[in-house]
Amino acid sequence: MVVSSVTDRTSGRWLAVTLIGLTLATLVGFPWNAPGWAAPAPAAAEKDAAARFNAGDYAAVLALYRSFPADAALSKNFLRLTFQSAVRLGQTGEALLLYHRLHPASTSHDAALLRPLALSFITSRVHDPQEHLRIAAYTELAELGLPETAPILEDGLLDTSPLVRARAVEAIGKAGLALKSGALRRALNDERLAVRIAAITALGNAKATDLADRFAHIGRTEDGPEAIFAYAALYQLGRTDALADITQAATLPDAEVRMAALGVLGRLKQRSSLAVLSQAVYDPNPSVRAFAAGALGEFGAAGGVAPLTHAIGDEMAMVRGTAAESLGRLGIKDNRPLLQPLTNDPSFQVRAHAVGALLRLNDLSVLPMAAELARHPDPAIRSAAAKAVSLTSDAQARTLLSTLLQDQQPQPRLMAAKALGKTSGPAVPVLLKGLQDSDEAVRIAAAGSLMQHLARDTRSRRQ
Repeated sequence: MVVSSVTDRTSGRWLAVTLIGLTLATLVGFPWNAPGWAAPAPAAAEKDAAARFNAGDYAAVLALYRSFPADAALSKNFLRLTFQSAVRLGQTGEALLLYHRLHPASTSHDAALLRPLALSFITSRVHDPQEHLRIAAYTELAELGLPETAPILEDGLLDTSPLVRARAVEAIGKAGLALKSGALRRALNDERLAVRIAAITALGNAKATDLADRFAHIGRTEDGPEAIFAYAALYQLGRTDALADITQAATLPDAEVRMAALGVLGRLKQRSSLAVLSQAVYDPNPSVRAFAAGALGEFGAAGGVAPLTHAIGDEMAMVRGTAAESLGRLGIKDNRPLLQPLTNDPSFQVRAHAVGALLRLNDLSVLPMAAELARHPDPAIRSAAAKAVSLTSDAQARTLLSTLLQDQQPQPRLMAAKALGKTSGPAVPVLLKGLQDSDEAVRIAAAGSLMQHLARDTRSRRQ
C-alpha cells in the first residue's frame, strides 16, 4: 500500500513535469525532438505548418521547423513558410539562415524573399532600447520612403528621441504620406526645433495649402531658422514673395539663420539667388562659408564654379572639402584640373572629398588614391574613402567597398555598407554578408542598401 502510494505520487509529478515541458515547447519554441518526443513526418509537418501559418501562429511554425534535425530533408514550401514566419516575428538571424537554405550561394537570388528579409532587419529595430539603433533604422526608412511602412513611421513620431522623430517625419514625407498624416501635422508643435523644421519642410513639399496661414504666422513670429523654413514652405505653395524674406535672412547677424537661408536658397534653385550664395563663400564664419559651398553644389549652376574656386583655397579644411564635393556635383568635366591639387591637400578628409568629386566626373585615375585612403590608420579617413568611391560604379570601387566591409572597426564597415547602396552592379552577395555583421548598425545599413539595389533592379526590369 505504501509502495502504491509512492508510485502514484511519483507518476503524478512525472506527468505534471511532462505536461509543463510540452507547453513550454509550444510557447517558446523549444525543440520538439527532445527525448521521448517523436517529430512528425515532414509531409505531415508541412501541412500542419501551412495551417498554423494561415492562422497567424508564426511561433508555432518556427517551433515545428526546429523539431527537425538541421540536416533534415524538408520541402521548399515548408522552408518558405518557416522563412516567412521568421520574418514576421523579426527573427532576422534565423530568417537569413533559412534564406540560404532556400537559395544556396551557387544559385540566383530571390528578390521576392530578399525584400521582406531586408526590411525586417530594419523594422525589427525601431523599438530597440538603444537610441542609436532606432536612429539608424529610421534613417534607412527615411532613405527608402516606403508607403507600406506608414504605421511604423507614425509610431516613430511618439519616440522619446528627437532625432528618431525627425527621421520619421522625413520618411513620411519621402513616402508621399505627408498630406494624409495627422501625426505629421501634430509634429508642427513638437518641443524640438529639428522636428518642427522637418515637419514644415515635408508639408511644404507636399503642397499642404491649408497650412499657408500657419506657415505665414511662423514666419512673422519666429526669429530663428524655423521662420526661414516656413518661408520656404510658403514659396513651395506659390507665395513667390517669400523668396525676398529668405534672401534677406542670408545676411542677418545670426550665423544659424544665415546657414538656414543659404541651404534653402540652394534647394530652391532660383537664378536670382546665385549672387547671394556666391557672396557667402566670403562670410567671416567658416560654418557659413561651408554651408554656402554646399548650397552652390545643390544649386547646380555653372555660375557657381568661380565662388567654389575661391572656396577650395579656404583656410578651413571643412570649407575646402565641401567646395570640392560641390565642384564634382556640378558635373562639369573642366573642373577636374581644379580638383586634382586637392588630392594632395594637408587634410586627408579634403583628399577624400576631392577623390569623390573626381570619380563623380568619371576620372578613374584617382582610384589608387582611394585605395590608399582606405588603408589609412584613422578609421574616419577609411570611412571617408568608402563614401568617395560610392560615386562611381567601377568594379574596382566595388572591390574596395567589399574590403572595407570587412574592416576591423565598425565605422568604415558602416560607411561601406551605405556606399554599396549607391553603386550599381552586382552587390547582393556582399550585402548578404553585411547582414551577418557583428555590429547591429552595420546590419541595418546593409539591409537598407540591399533594399535600394532590389528597387533599382525592379525598375530596370519594368523599363
